[in-house]
Amino acid sequence: MAPPAAKVSGFHREGNDWFCTASLPSDVTVVVEGVNFHIHKFPLISKCGKIEKMFEESQGLHEPKFTTSLEGFPGGPDIFLIAVKFCYGVRVELTPRNLIMVYCAADYLGMTDAYGEENLLSKSESFFHKTILRNWKDCILALQSSDPVMPMAEKLQIISKCLNALSMMVSTDPSLFGWPMMMYGSLQSPGGSILWNGINTGARIRSSESDWWFEDISYLNVLLFKKLIQTMQARGIRSENLAGAIMYYTRKHLPGLGRWQSGQSGKTMTVASFSLTPAAVDQRDLLESIEKLLPEKKGKSFCRFLLGLLRVALILGVNQTCKESLMRRIGMQLELATLDSLLIPTYSDSDTLYNTDCVEQIVQHFISSEPRITSFSPASFDLETSPSSGPLRKVAKLMDSYIAEVASDVNLKPGKLRSLVEALPESSRSLHDGLYRALDIYFKAHPWLSEKEKEQLCNMIDYQKLSIDACAHASQNERLPLRVVLQVLFFEQMQLRTALAGCLHVLDNENAPATASSDMAGQIVQRDGWVTVVRENQVLKVDLERMRSRVGELEEEFNKMKQEMKKVSKTHSSLNSPRMVVAHARRIGCKLLPRPSVSEAQADIIESTVPPTPRASIEQPPSSHHSGGHQ
Repeated sequence: MAPPAAKVSGFHREGNDWFCTASLPSDVTVVVEGVNFHIHKFPLISKCGKIEKMFEESQGLHEPKFTTSLEGFPGGPDIFLIAVKFCYGVRVELTPRNLIMVYCAADYLGMTDAYGEENLLSKSESFFHKTILRNWKDCILALQSSDPVMPMAEKLQIISKCLNALSMMVSTDPSLFGWPMMMYGSLQSPGGSILWNGINTGARIRSSESDWWFEDISYLNVLLFKKLIQTMQARGIRSENLAGAIMYYTRKHLPGLGRWQSGQSGKTMTVASFSLTPAAVDQRDLLESIEKLLPEKKGKSFCRFLLGLLRVALILGVNQTCKESLMRRIGMQLELATLDSLLIPTYSDSDTLYNTDCVEQIVQHFISSEPRITSFSPASFDLETSPSSGPLRKVAKLMDSYIAEVASDVNLKPGKLRSLVEALPESSRSLHDGLYRALDIYFKAHPWLSEKEKEQLCNMIDYQKLSIDACAHASQNERLPLRVVLQVLFFEQMQLRTALAGCLHVLDNENAPATASSDMAGQIVQRDGWVTVVRENQVLKVDLERMRSRVGELEEEFNKMKQEMKKVSKTHSSLNSPRMVVAHARRIGCKLLPRPSVSEAQADIIESTVPPTPRASIEQPPSSHHSGGHQ
């Protein structure tokens, strides 16, 4: 058996058939995905172990021409053509785009060194280790082109080696590997200098960004991206860098997320000479996969990203486990959320404008969660600089603002409003001004509420925790029930009296050491330039006069209300029958006085209609008319 005498110059295609340009007629037909390759026996069996075994098994058939079909051939007809050309000695080019598929095809055909030195499998493996794994962009290109042969590539550990190489490069200075990158719009040389038309300008980049690789890996599909992030986590890459890469990838492939992430898109950075096309992803599968990759960390930007992710999750209808996990993550850092990101619209058939059920569940996760998650490092993420300033108080203030926003929804039921308020414990609100404002907005948007419903909602307010300004507003608020207004007036008077006593105490203390305080004031003015210290006494005096006038107004209003109540009670008693009054008085054991004269009765009426001041009621002696009772 001798090989073909004629030298092969190439291959040509006619429809679904490929022919070798050798002078000898073909004696083998190999079918790959419906494409027929008319080739020769000896070049194949000299390089391919699989083809040789197939010939040995078919020798008993005594057919003039051998025909076989290669089912599931990795890479399809294009990659098989490369393998055939290699068997014929035609020069083939290995590139990052075809290397993984050629590698798998060589393994499939059994093109090992046992069938010739430097066979296709060993050449592919050498190119893979010496070129692909040492170059960032080639590694990305190889991974992106591995989709058709993913199962076989994973079995041959090609994918894992690429992922490990990328992880190692991310944790190392890029300039050490000579990776040309397109950053800030200028191509860079391996040493980091900026190139102009391929000429080294000598200009250096001002800083080395830690997010230079975000754009490049965003071209991978969801499965490869997930595997890469997991590999980086195992390698110990910083969690803030991983979170940044996840956020970048998600914003790129979930267009709806950018609507709530304005100003968060990041820089556009791409590797030079890349011609990558974005991977086609299923958005629901992407979101459910991304959620599992998110680190257990907290930060302002990260919290905003989670809330945007929850919005998209509600739109796409992801599984309940994913939604619950997102709400739990948000709840553990709710004190870092903002009002605009918390206003999640309703995407279902609900009548309400906002998804208050979702926010209520987030608050419940916040209450039940333990402060076990840590923050990102302050240098890399927008973080809360004072975590010890009371997360519960911050959430209470945030929820009061949230309730005030959703209170204008005419379809919001009183029960839902109450559940939102009571989702936080009573101790979380040091001041109830925000809660009062939310209820006032709700009453204005729901004028049909009954007095009983309003009183039930107002019972959630602790009037002792209202500021003086809020009390002054509530005492004149026509939307509040009368009983609530009376309670507000009572507590307002108590607060004014307390504040007045405190101011008088401060003034007494200031007037006592007059000489020393004046010297100290002069020193303060000279030292720090605080001009306001000199005017403190004047301001206190003005505030004191205002408080006194306000107390006087409240006493007048109280006396007027008392007078009106007496008039109403007297009018009611005059309508009753005298006999009924006598019988009722005797039943309760009271002794009736003889009816006074007309002049005495008129004097009593005049005296009762003018209520005495509190001081006059104490100093005035008892009337002689009442001191001598008749038997």
